[in-house]
Amino acid sequence: MLPNPVGRKGSDSAQLTDNFLNVFRSYHARIKNPRLALAAGIALAVLLQLCGGWIDPYTTQVILFAAINVILAVSLNLVMGETGQFSLCHAAFMAVGAYTSALLTGKALPALLPHLAWTGTSWASQLTFLPVLIIAGLIAAFAGLIVGGPSLRLRGDYLAMVTLGFGEIIRVLLQNTNAVGGARGMEGILPATNLFWAIGFAAVILYSMISLVRSTYGRGFQAVRDDEIAAAAMGINTTRFKVTAFVIGAFFAGVAGALYAHAVEFISPEGFNFLRSFEIIVMVILGGLGRPAGVAVAAILITLLNEWLRDLSQYRMVVYALIIILFMIFRTTESLGPFFRRFLPKLPMGNMGAKPDKAL
Repeated sequence: MLPNPVGRKGSDSAQLTDNFLNVFRSYHARIKNPRLALAAGIALAVLLQLCGGWIDPYTTQVILFAAINVILAVSLNLVMGETGQFSLCHAAFMAVGAYTSALLTGKALPALLPHLAWTGTSWASQLTFLPVLIIAGLIAAFAGLIVGGPSLRLRGDYLAMVTLGFGEIIRVLLQNTNAVGGARGMEGILPATNLFWAIGFAAVILYSMISLVRSTYGRGFQAVRDDEIAAAAMGINTTRFKVTAFVIGAFFAGVAGALYAHAVEFISPEGFNFLRSFEIIVMVILGGLGRPAGVAVAAILITLLNEWLRDLSQYRMVVYALIIILFMIFRTTESLGPFFRRFLPKLPMGNMGAKPDKAL
């Protein structure tokens, strides 16, 4: 039962708003326990999957895209927000995972298991989809190791240029490889992604990232971010921490790419270009560098914003860019929590009246 604020007078609307905020604050206080957040995310994934028959296909697709964007943004936050490295090739790792999973489910599995009716939605297909996601993530992680090993000895603009070049190399190679469809892309990918896999992996990456950065080992990432020279002077292998962050981020980007490929059932190299990487960077910056929960919220908001502006046709990107610019100008804090608490009391729903808590 929702808590009733003591000594508060006003309309039913104000009381309902206050009750909702109290529940949100109590949940936000408990989210400091990553295991509780993981359990809540898995439970939500199971619930939505069981209730999938009552959700229309369009809403299901939007939820899938939002969860995939959460995975992408939170994984990039480990590289940018926690380690302080600027990467412009996150979409390339997503492409590696997407094409790897499409080849596995479209060619490798039918050849290795000819008696398995791999339809994407059958129980056998769903059981084998988890290894496919992991393999896609591992291949993307290996690609991250290849690019991260030599390039992460660089800093600043030089690192950004190297990662941008790697992303373009992956895109051009895919465009000129007929085995994966070339510039035409790959179509006919079986629809194996559902709400359970997308939301479940989003919960897993939130738990993993929060637990990692709060651990003793995870403090090394923050030491590299705060002062790389001082961290090296204290005996921290800064290159190893940067490469580790790059590999972990690439792994989850590959998983997100695999989920994306089996959600839209068609992929092409142009879907993983520089603009896609830039969109993920926008999610990380809007959510707050080094704040996984805020980055997840920003990823969901950006996904919804793209859908809301879809009817504007050729003016969609202009309005989208303008909204992002205005948001960055008027957002005076480093995370989304204080920003929304600043404007929530101005809404015509009564006095919010509660003492602000810490940022997301």
